[in-house]
Amino acid sequence: MAVEIPVIDLRLAGAAPEESARLRAACERLGCFRVTGHGVPGGLLAEMKAAVRALFDLPDDAKRRNADVIPGSGYVAPSAANPLYEAFGLLDAAAPADVDAFCARLDAPPHLRETVKAYAEKMHDVIVDVAGVLASSLGLAEHSFKDWPCQFRINRYNYTQDTVGSSGVQTHTDSGFLTVLQEDECVGGLEVLDPATCEYVPVDPVAGSFLVNIGDVGTAWSNGRLHNVKHRVRCVAPVPRISVAMFLLAPKDDRVSAPEAFVDADHPRRYREFNYDDYRRLRLSTGERAGEALARLAA
Repeated sequence: MAVEIPVIDLRLAGAAPEESARLRAACERLGCFRVTGHGVPGGLLAEMKAAVRALFDLPDDAKRRNADVIPGSGYVAPSAANPLYEAFGLLDAAAPADVDAFCARLDAPPHLRETVKAYAEKMHDVIVDVAGVLASSLGLAEHSFKDWPCQFRINRYNYTQDTVGSSGVQTHTDSGFLTVLQEDECVGGLEVLDPATCEYVPVDPVAGSFLVNIGDVGTAWSNGRLHNVKHRVRCVAPVPRISVAMFLLAPKDDRVSAPEAFVDADHPRRYREFNYDDYRRLRLSTGERAGEALARLAA
């Protein structure tokens, strides 16, 4: 049975108190919600999906030119741990020069470049907007996320008849502050852990909306108020599945610490200040990608 994911209208969340309260409750309890009213045209979403399919049709040597900027930020080939999964990565998706460099390395044709650039610009606006209304819902008004670095992750799951029922990606939390995901409207398989039942439940895709997940930085930055949702992907159909994720990572200076507004006598600081790049490296080196690494940083 699919879990009921709260649907938040981004046009109302910054102005209507009841919508703001629903947003806060969703992030504190489940760690994810669905957003509508985001302003990204349906035509651009369709064009981006076509661009994604074209990128994955490139030969392997071309894909590998999408090199890491920081560990884990570039092309990810199928591996022993995730044999059905491959992905492109782009850091910093908020910087037009970096988007241009990503397209140039892959020798993307002009129409594809324009699609990726337009999509990156729109999605950066969305993710900054989402983070801002979320901060406001916690009582931190006018907090800007505009200069926080962002990462694109363009995913394909190479499913076949023989892989139905198997894992697409292992259980994990996202390392950054929050993630905005454009799902495959035709192929499901995403599952989130419901803290109330400790069971994984499927998340059905909804056309025209984005799914938003809270990550590890979001939990630390909020002093534990926001829930970093554990999730995984299962193969549910014998056809390829694609998705596009935009990650809002961490403050520009790389230092993650809860603002003083979230710390008082009743709510002591739960996590030590840490550098996000060091935290990413810790997750990669230990393989602790389902929230365990964050527990090492308890105050």
